[in-house]
Amino acid sequence: MAQQLLLLLPAPSSSRAFSKPLPSPSPTLSSLSRRHSISFSAAAARRDLLRCGMKRSDLVAELEIAKDKQPHSRRANGIFWILLLNFGIYMADHMFQIREIKALYLYHASPTWYQFVTSTFCHANWNHLSSNLFFVYIFGKLVEEEEGNFALWMSYILTGAGANLISWLVLPTSSVSLGASGAVFGLFTISVLVKMSWDWRKILEVLILGQFVVDKVMEAARATTITGQSFQVNNIAHVSGALIGAALVFLVSRIPFSSNDDNHKATKESK
Repeated sequence: MAQQLLLLLPAPSSSRAFSKPLPSPSPTLSSLSRRHSISFSAAAARRDLLRCGMKRSDLVAELEIAKDKQPHSRRANGIFWILLLNFGIYMADHMFQIREIKALYLYHASPTWYQFVTSTFCHANWNHLSSNLFFVYIFGKLVEEEEGNFALWMSYILTGAGANLISWLVLPTSSVSLGASGAVFGLFTISVLVKMSWDWRKILEVLILGQFVVDKVMEAARATTITGQSFQVNNIAHVSGALIGAALVFLVSRIPFSSNDDNHKATKESK
């Protein structure tokens, strides 16, 4: 009888069983997976760039809309032209000794109509010019930034010419008036009133600081009147310029102006 032999061998250990490295996938499959991953990453990058581009364009559009909504600040150019005109006339009068400049003074005995305006650009000496132009710059710049270039020129001319007119009516006929301090006080009054509100804090500030400012302006800004051979400070021009400035603010505030909202509402109602 045939015998069946059983050969018993020791079982292989786990560490030796898995010591042989696993076969690597075929190069075809690995290259395909690599290509697909690259294509997927490129598509994702394009989507991100497109999304970022859309967000950037939307952000730029919003910034442009916000920029359009912001009020455009007025550039103060007119005040520098006024300063240059005053300085140029002074140089022509005192440095180059051009005799025709003397015809721009306001001669109370026989005034010409344009002298009421031109004399506000004339000054007797350097101290007279520098002190006046300092306050013209400060208060004129405030008026121009708040109300615009045209309002600055009209305020300067009307307050200066009005102060000269009252001085001509009050002072002796032997007087000669020149200087910009009538316009200085007019611009000072206008710059205060256009920014003033009925808030009790603002009123308290004006009461506390107003007297100090007025004293300093009165001390530095000079409206010179030549009487005989002497120079005198024309306080009448100071007060007149301030009163005319207040009157201008009052008259302009009484003029009705239709706002853009009212026009928009009227357009809607008409539709």
